Amino acid sequence: MITIICIGKLKEIYLKQAQDEYLKRISKFSKLKIIEIEDERIPESAFSKEIENIKDKEGKKILKYLKVNSYVIALAIEGIYLTSEEFSSELEKIQINGISNIIFIIGGSLGLSKEILNAADLKLSFSKMTFPHQIARILLLEQIYRAFKIINNEVYHK
Repeated sequence: MITIICIGKLKEIYLKQAQDEYLKRISKFSKLKIIEIEDERIPESAFSKEIENIKDKEGKKILKYLKVNSYVIALAIEGIYLTSEEFSSELEKIQINGISNIIFIIGGSLGLSKEILNAADLKLSFSKMTFPHQIARILLLEQIYRAFKIINNEVYHK
């Protein structure tokens, strides 16, 4: 079972359609659940202490969904970079080691709290660039789908 915990909702129709398409494709390989957590309101002129407080509030909401015996992967700009092949190999290793629950966490526009980053078994980054968290969700879904195609030796465009 794969769970994606996200701060914020998808609002744009085209992103919802992309998500639905990848959920349909991934369903051939694994169960996947998306949990959307309401993001905290960010004041226009938030200073660093306020930003940390907001991330902590969102982090506490995320912690409620972390299950014991799950492998937790946090998407974080300071995380490691993996090729699609390395990512698929990582997912396969997790499953081979008998872990049946993989949880991905996508933070809000401010990122993730230190508590969540410390709880993660792996911190993963897609790029040094910053992406909106809604786009990060679609990128993650695409990479999960690609990983299953690679694991199952199925053709997928490069």
